[in-house]
Amino acid sequence: MWQPAERYPDPAIEILHPSFERYRLFNAAVERLHTGCRWSEGPVWFGDARHLLWSDIPNDRILKWDEASGAVSVYRSPSNHANGHTRDLQGRLVSCEHGGRRVTRTEIDGSITVLAERHDGHRLNSPNDVVVKSDGSIWFTDPVFGIAGDYEGGRAEPELPQNVYRIDGQSGELTVAAEDLRGPNGLAFSPDEKTLYLVESRATPNRVILAFDVAGRTLANRRLFIDAGDGTPDGFRLDVDGNLWCGWGMGRDDLDGVMVFNPQGQAVGRIRLPERCANLCFGGAKRNRLFMAASRSLYALYVNTRGCRSSAS
Repeated sequence: MWQPAERYPDPAIEILHPSFERYRLFNAAVERLHTGCRWSEGPVWFGDARHLLWSDIPNDRILKWDEASGAVSVYRSPSNHANGHTRDLQGRLVSCEHGGRRVTRTEIDGSITVLAERHDGHRLNSPNDVVVKSDGSIWFTDPVFGIAGDYEGGRAEPELPQNVYRIDGQSGELTVAAEDLRGPNGLAFSPDEKTLYLVESRATPNRVILAFDVAGRTLANRRLFIDAGDGTPDGFRLDVDGNLWCGWGMGRDDLDGVMVFNPQGQAVGRIRLPERCANLCFGGAKRNRLFMAASRSLYALYVNTRGCRSSAS
């Protein structure tokens, strides 16, 4: 059961290495902004509108939290079982849809444009998470999670390997950036965009976070960055110093929440939550508020850093 901290500093924010102390605000605590979802995912911040959108996948809806009033409303229902979201360089919403097995863009007038739904004549599996690079290209993962059953999409047989794809920002061409991965999930660029980090959530014996060099339209030099051990990384974002803030958990009190790793892959901090955190983003006027979509709820925490540009809007 959720219990807000009654004192500062919030004991839910743990320093695992002295270097993390600078990122913790001693007088900021974890807040629960909403609960009552079935599976929260894909938060994205709209700074110009002062609201946050996130997915409630099994309920087939996108929810909106308004910063000024604290009110939560339904932004879109049905949502085609939308999962991960981001914004493009023009501020438009880009969404991964399990139900539609596609990546879409919501135009300023509210109409929806399909950006990707097939590769080499075959349907995508179930696009999961998405990021936008500074050149306007859109990168997304395509595991089979949304077609494995009827809870977060519709049961279907996969037609393609589980890849990372790139949509060209000018031509719209869809190409494979990395092939045949074991459950590609969350992904994010380093602040200088020279590295792309990727969760491989069906790796064995443990789930892992991989690192790749960004080589134009493709990813090269695949390497192990973090072995998750008993934990389950999902969605994540980076701050301006290159630290990874990772949704984490496995339904255990000692694992659920957010893990923070420095650019060398060392665990430096942790945010304990009473639920597994699926995904997160930075937002607020200064990009210093961490929004965490965790199972049934949405949480937030002010931190003493800012999300890098690809991690916040």
